[in-house]
Order: sequence, then structure tokens, then C-alpha cells
Amino acid sequence: MSASQITTLTTTEALAAFCAEAAKAPYVTVDTEFLRERTYYSKLCLVQLAYPGDGETDAVLVDPLADGIDLAPLYDLFRDTSVVKVFHAARQDLEIFAIEGDTIPAPLFDTQVAAMVCGFGEQVGYETLARKVAKAQIDKSSRFTDWSRRPLSDAQKIYALADVTHLRVIYEYLAAELEKSGRQAWVEEELDILRDPATYRVEPRSAWKRLKMRNPSPRYVAIARELAAFRETYAQSNNVPRTRVYKDDALLELVSMKPRDAGDLSKARLLLREARKGPIADGILAAVATGQTIPREDMPKLPDQKSRDQINAALADLLRVLLKAKAEQAGVASKLIATASDLDDIAAGERAGDWARGWRGEVFGADALRLCEGQIALACKGNEVRIVSL
Repeated sequence: MSASQITTLTTTEALAAFCAEAAKAPYVTVDTEFLRERTYYSKLCLVQLAYPGDGETDAVLVDPLADGIDLAPLYDLFRDTSVVKVFHAARQDLEIFAIEGDTIPAPLFDTQVAAMVCGFGEQVGYETLARKVAKAQIDKSSRFTDWSRRPLSDAQKIYALADVTHLRVIYEYLAAELEKSGRQAWVEEELDILRDPATYRVEPRSAWKRLKMRNPSPRYVAIARELAAFRETYAQSNNVPRTRVYKDDALLELVSMKPRDAGDLSKARLLLREARKGPIADGILAAVATGQTIPREDMPKLPDQKSRDQINAALADLLRVLLKAKAEQAGVASKLIATASDLDDIAAGERAGDWARGWRGEVFGADALRLCEGQIALACKGNEVRIVSL
């Protein structure tokens, strides 16, 4: 389709008319273009929509930056449970809709998740699926352009619409594959986290859990928690990236320094100049002071870290072989079943986790536990790894 044939919706009325037609279809494919480099929250710049068809009216661009446009008809469509909403790698798109529209589209289908279940490998990209399934080539040259600038170029329009038109073919293929294999429930289980509104909320008091800290001292962790909470609150309130407040390495430097005044802050090697004065500096000093006065019984603790000597290295290697064999046998990306960290946990004595529940337990978890208990062994015949009962 040429750029001149692409329809861009710039009014609420036009959007409502398209959504009314889309509501008659079994599914609608969705994608977004946004900017986030200079803000905490994503700035929605474009929404792409398509429903089954081969004409010029079944695929459109929606301009959320157009004067006076209201996305309410789109959110109504997202809440219409008779229409499946199809995304590829939906996490960031859903975060935008959850925050801006207080809506998570349902029912939901993520072609990246489905592709992993259908044997396309780990976190397969849209371009790969478009090439392998839809036999289409995607021009990536517009991927990193400024989507907030108007007017959009012809190349931007063509690139953006291709993200939802080829997605129709990909969805129909993957849905058919899942029906044949009976694995629809596997995908549904994976989508639970994407459907949970809590996935898209960042609580300032929990922000410290993302930090990579090596010092397990409760006081150290307490100060880090207060500094991370202040940073998150400030970034959210001012809609700036948390790294513009201060980066993780600067935060951990502050934990070690425990600054008491502006003079101490001036000695922080990694702190940005803007953070050495004004509200950020005041927030830092208050957070450090609070962290130093928290009663010991209220101090947070780092999760127990398994040391390398707790891990049975030989067992971990056997588990990796078992996982690879079971993943190949099932035609599922191994990372979707269990991570390297999961395998180390099992080899260190852990006997519960996502890997042991649901379809993962059927594919891998049950045999992993049997291997740990010495009930099975692994044997090799040619290129095939076999399980031998003992």
C-alpha cells in the first residue's frame, strides 16, 4: 500500500466510525509508536489498527496528537470482549493504555509469546515472523525516527501500518498452530502477567528491589530503599526519566557516602550537577537521614542469594541438557520454560517455582525433580538425548 492510500484518523468521530466497524470483526491488530527518552511515562504518538480484510478501510493510523481527538472509542473497543486484541511484544503498548486509558485490552493475544510456544525461538522479532510467516520484508529505516513530529513522512506511515497489516497473517497462522497442538492454554498462562494491572504500576517503596546491591547490610539497604523511593516519586511527579534524577551507580555511591549537607553532596563523583542543589538535593539528604534512623526491625533485607558453593554444578549441567532436550522435543523456546537462574536454584535445592507448575511442570519440571531425586538418568544416542528410568 502506498502512503497516499493510508488513512490517518485525526478526529474522534472518524475513530469512532472505524472502531464500530472493527467491533464486527473477530480480531483487531494493534501497535503503537511512542517516545520515552526524555520522559518517565511514554508519550503516545501513533496508534496503528487493522482488522481482517484486504481493502483500504480495514487498516488505519490514529493520531493521538491531533487537536481535540479523544481516544475513548478506542478504549471502548479494547473493552469489547467479543473482539480479540492482537499485539506483538505487547508489554510496552499495554503499559501506555493501562496508564493513559486505565484499560488493558481483552481478550489479549501476543504473537511473540505464541511464537515461542510454537517453536520460533526466544523473543522472536516481528520482522522475523513477517518474513517467515507473511513472506513480507519490513523496511526498518523509520524505526527510530521522531514519531512526535508532524506531518509524518510517507516512509513513517508505510512502516507504521506494516506493523499491523502483516500481523493479521501472523496471528491467523499462530492461532491455527495453537489449535492444532492444543496449546492455547499455554499461551493464556503466559499472558496472565500482561493482563494484571499491577504489572504496569511502579510503587516507589518497591523501587529499590531493582537495584543490584552487593552489600547485604540492612542499614545500607534501608538507605538505598529511601533514595530509590525518592527518585521514583520525583521522576513520576515531574515526568522525567529516573536516570535524569540520578543513576543507579550514583545512588549506591550516595548510600556509601551518607551525605549530611550540600558540602557532602558536592563531593559525590557520580551525581549530576543539577542534583547537587534544589529539590533533588533536599530529597537526597532527607532520604539518607530517614534511612539512617529506621529501626532495625523495620529495615528491608536483600533476598537470600545462593552462593556458588550451594549449587551442585554437575547437577546444573545435567539440568541444562534436560531442559534443552525437553524444549526441542516440545518445540518450545527453552527460556520460556526455565531460565538459567531457575536451573541454578534447582541445583541448589529449590523444589518450587514457575518451572514446576502448569504446562512447564508437564514439559520439564516433573522430570527435573525426578532427575534431582536420582529416579531418572540421561543417555545419548546419536544426536538424541533420552531419559532412562532407574
